[in-house]
Amino acid sequence: MFCAITAGRRGRRVLVLEHADRVGKKIAISGGGRCNFTNVNSNPESFLSANPHFCKSALARYTPADFISLVEKHRITYHEKKLGQLFCDGSSQQIIDMLLQECEEAGVEVRCGAEVLKIYRRPDEVFQLETNSQLLHCASLVIATGGISIPPLGATDFGYCVAKQFGLAVEEPRPALVPLTLPADIQKRLTPLSGVSVDVVVSCNGHDFRENMLITHRGLSGPAILQISSYWRSGEPSICTSPS
Repeated sequence: MFCAITAGRRGRRVLVLEHADRVGKKIAISGGGRCNFTNVNSNPESFLSANPHFCKSALARYTPADFISLVEKHRITYHEKKLGQLFCDGSSQQIIDMLLQECEEAGVEVRCGAEVLKIYRRPDEVFQLETNSQLLHCASLVIATGGISIPPLGATDFGYCVAKQFGLAVEEPRPALVPLTLPADIQKRLTPLSGVSVDVVVSCNGHDFRENMLITHRGLSGPAILQISSYWRSGEPSICTSPS
């Protein structure tokens, strides 16, 4: 939606095809339903990328302060929870409604329940999309499907398939920002502590994070674990210590 808003403001005729029955399902569950929409301390070092200079360019062009201004324009109240994380005082739906309103003001049309079945590129460089309801044509096509991390929300490998169709190199997908499971014997001993959150330092492959770790009925979660999971590989050890 944000890409569509930007294109619409630049005078392009824009159509958003959403295969789900409503937009922003992942936004709706973010931040425990209150949407942690930005972090005031966000910087290029906070991102993993094969090209670190991309993050520098992107964050210089659109900063956390820019998005905060947009939130304030829509009179959405928010608070800083921890370490620069900003959450809505209300619900994540406020951010979804904000984006939909911005789409409307930019002349962007949003269609839900629109499934793209096939994509072609004609000799005249125009893209042709076969959907579940009609045939569409466009000069520019943006694929913004995300990954396959949350299938219950409708996530699929559609984006990867399109990339391969057009000969684009695809990095092998692997889990990131995810909880960690534990061996059965260790999990059994920790089960009585499910729901307990502890301030810890977690280390793996030369990286460490100090944040809360949450013990769950399936393993370990919480901000510290979600962060370190991006650096962990199956079969490798990780280290968790209490700062106290």
